[in-house]
Amino acid sequence: MSLGALRPSPLVEQATTHLREQITSGEWAVGTKLPGETTLAKALGVGRSTVREALRALAGAGLVQARQGSGVFVIATTPKEDWSARLRQAAITDVYEVRMLLEVEAAQLAAQRRTEDDITALHAALAGRRAAANAGDTEFVEADIALHRAVVAAAHNPVLTNLFTEFVPVLQHRLLDLVELLGLRSDDPDPGDAGHTDLVNAVVRGDAEAAGRTLRDELRQTLALLHSL
Repeated sequence: MSLGALRPSPLVEQATTHLREQITSGEWAVGTKLPGETTLAKALGVGRSTVREALRALAGAGLVQARQGSGVFVIATTPKEDWSARLRQAAITDVYEVRMLLEVEAAQLAAQRRTEDDITALHAALAGRRAAANAGDTEFVEADIALHRAVVAAAHNPVLTNLFTEFVPVLQHRLLDLVELLGLRSDDPDPGDAGHTDLVNAVVRGDAEAAGRTLRDELRQTLALLHSL
């Protein structure tokens, strides 16, 4: 095995890269049992802890799997794509349909669970969105997403919050394209203000049905625009 000793730092990243290359190049085929940690550490010129972390990274990428009492085996030669990468490659209409499912439920939960701090945050986010009407498209889109983030946060469900966070980079990029391509702010620098005001008011007064309906209507309008491109 000719892996070659590594330079001092960052050792884990280098070890991961070297081992991944052995797998993706076909040097270690699917079903192959990897050499033991001690052997790998000696070949790479690093400690066993570094090898252990590298193997964890490879397992996270779906390339290897540890089998108790047997060792570590190659289970794939192509790394699996992470969720963020899949979102970036997905059609924006598909992303928006999933966003609708996620956010409508979040809005309904927010109306049931919002706290005084959440109410303050929602009013601040709405004010921020209105203030951004005097700014450029990038700032306005960021303020719009910040309001939606505040609604999701008020649901107090960390899984929903984390999922929405994953959507944000894709949404921000695609919504900016939408605003610019269709000139959505050419006549009204603050499009959707009435709907967003209704959304915030519904959450604040604890009307889950109205909150879900208002957000669903808004997202459906945007989805229709996306289908028109």
